[in-house]
Amino acid sequence: MASSLRLMLLMGPLIAVPVPAPLTDALQSVKVTTSAQQNSGFQLTFAVSSRSLIQQALLPAGFFDPGIRVVVVAVVDGFPSVLMDGVITQQDMAPSADPGAATLTVTGEDLSVLMDMRHERECYPGLPQNLRAMTICAKYAMYGIVPVAVPPVMTDLPDPVRHIPIQSSTDLAYLKSMASEVGYVFFIEAGPLPGASIAYWGPQVRAGLVQPALTVGAGAASTVESLSFTYDGLSRTQYTIGLTEPTSKIQIDLPVPDISLLHPPLAARPAVTLKQEPLPDVSDRSVPEALLLGLSRTSAAADAVRGSGKLDVLRYGHVLRARHLVGVRGAGVAYDGLYYVSSVTHDIRRGEYKQSFSLTRDGLVAHTPVVIP
Repeated sequence: MASSLRLMLLMGPLIAVPVPAPLTDALQSVKVTTSAQQNSGFQLTFAVSSRSLIQQALLPAGFFDPGIRVVVVAVVDGFPSVLMDGVITQQDMAPSADPGAATLTVTGEDLSVLMDMRHERECYPGLPQNLRAMTICAKYAMYGIVPVAVPPVMTDLPDPVRHIPIQSSTDLAYLKSMASEVGYVFFIEAGPLPGASIAYWGPQVRAGLVQPALTVGAGAASTVESLSFTYDGLSRTQYTIGLTEPTSKIQIDLPVPDISLLHPPLAARPAVTLKQEPLPDVSDRSVPEALLLGLSRTSAAADAVRGSGKLDVLRYGHVLRARHLVGVRGAGVAYDGLYYVSSVTHDIRRGEYKQSFSLTRDGLVAHTPVVIP
């Protein structure tokens, strides 16, 4: 259980700096959503009056204009967590005749939105996907973005004489397209320090450090307000690759191989697979490209068990982060164990910090005897 909570708000055109104290006092609520599947977003709501600093100076001077950088840091028991480093994309003013009821709301996305602003046409002769990702992300170093790219599990290095990879899209669309083709993900994670971010191009992080466990059904020792699970039997699909036997001309459907390289199992008993489909669009691809596409499609449809819940950060004692592992205890033998945190929504108001979260896993029953920590 945590005993203190402090919020830091930094804003600026390129370098974000701490905002004036009257602006901090006017901040009513902060909402930040981080997801494994989508760009992260934020929404800040300020109370305004006709004579406030916001109305008299900051708003006319462009302090809340689209493109302004915003950094949100939550300090829980003295430990800072950077929740968001992004830019404003929209502002909404809601005047009111009632005293104290007028509000200014600014909405924005993480720094990846800057990579989606301009159509680019570039060629990358002889470069594998991970080096292309590093090259593209290096253009945004001025925002404190540090690229991290993991080589694909199978590399099909393009021959610069026969084939030159060409980008004809925005940087963000090209990065996500390359990631999808090899079963990877691309996202920008704020932190670990204010003003710094990591542009990650690689497989989902399903190993390494585990966040403090979510405890349910333990009375006063529970750390979540609610937690429920769903086991969807139609979510998994076994993809196959069709091969034609040259003599008999009989087509044989071979299942796409095991996905554990990209999607390490988190459960001892994998969920059943009821659906089977042929892998589409593989006729003009090389064997490594077809296998990578198969791994990508299978990986995306592997998680059949999903959990959702809410917690109070001051009771949990930590800030739960998306795109990392967390343990669950108290949900029973079938549902205890490790999960991948697929999304987290931070909802912060004065003296209150709540989180809504979603968890995913590939099956039932933990593959470890106890949940640590």
